[in-house]
Amino acid sequence: MRVISSLEELAEERLRWWPDGGCGFVPTMGYLHAGHLSLVQQARTDNTSVVVSIFVNPTQFGPQEDLSRYPRDLPRDLAMLESVGANIVFTPVASTVYPDGFVTYVAPTGPLAKRLEGASRPGHFQGVATVVLKLFNMVRPAQAYFGQKDAQQAAVIRRMIADLNLPIKLHVMPTIREADGLAMSSRNRYLSPPDRTAATVLYRALVAGMDTFISHPDGGGAGVRAAMETVVHAEPRATLDYVDCCHPDTFTPLETPDELRAPALLCLAVRFGATRLIDNFLLDRDGIWSMGVPVA
Repeated sequence: MRVISSLEELAEERLRWWPDGGCGFVPTMGYLHAGHLSLVQQARTDNTSVVVSIFVNPTQFGPQEDLSRYPRDLPRDLAMLESVGANIVFTPVASTVYPDGFVTYVAPTGPLAKRLEGASRPGHFQGVATVVLKLFNMVRPAQAYFGQKDAQQAAVIRRMIADLNLPIKLHVMPTIREADGLAMSSRNRYLSPPDRTAATVLYRALVAGMDTFISHPDGGGAGVRAAMETVVHAEPRATLDYVDCCHPDTFTPLETPDELRAPALLCLAVRFGATRLIDNFLLDRDGIWSMGVPVA
C-alpha cells in the first residue's frame, strides 16, 4: 500500500491502473470504521486497483459545526486500510484541494439538495459536490463507492454524475450497524455513555416508521412521520432535527397512500447534546430494501 499526498504522485499512479480499466475509489474523511472498510472491500472485489482518499473537507462544514474537533487518526486509518487491501491512500492537504484563488464551486439545486440535510446545513452539499468532483478529477476512477447511511449525499453525487456526464459507475452500499442497530459513524465517538445508549432511538424510530409504512399505509406519509416522531420524542436525551418519508432519488416528500407504494426513504436527524446523527431505511411496499447490516 502506498500513501501519497501530491497530485504529481497521483498522476504517476494513474498510469499504472488505467491499462487495467481504471480503479475503484472510496472517498472518506478518515477516522474509519467497519462501514468504510466494507466499501473498500467491495471496491477490492470489483477492481484491480483501489484508491482511498482521506481528506476532512472544510467547505462542507458550517460556521458552527464540528470541523475543528472532527476525529483524526491517520496511523490508525492506514493500518485499517492496509488490512483490507487498499492499494493507494491519497491524503491531500487543504491547499492542494483548494489552492489560493479558488472560486469555482458545484452548487446542486432543487429539493434534492435544499431539503433535510440541505436545509439544516446550508452550503453543505455545495461543499460535498465540489470536493467529490475535484477528487473524481484527480483520481479519475472507473467506479466509486459511497454508503447508504448518507443517503442524501449519495443521491446528490448520483445526480451530479448524471448531469455532468461523468464516466463513473456509482455504488451505494448498505449501512453497517452496531449490534443494537446504531449506524456506524465517525461521530459516534463523541457520544457520552448515556447518549450512546439513547442513540439507538434513531434505529427504533426507523423501525416504527417502517412498521407504519407496511401495516398502516392509509395514513400516508404523515402517518409514517408521526410514528417516527413519537419514538424520538419519548427519548429525553434526544432532540429531533427532522424526520421524513420521501422519494429516494428526488427527496420530494411522499404524502398520499398511493405514493407510499413507490420506493420510499425513511430518514431522520437527531441531536444528543452537540452531536448530530443521521440514519435511514430504504423501503418498498413489501418491506426493506436496505436497512443496513449488523456487524457480526
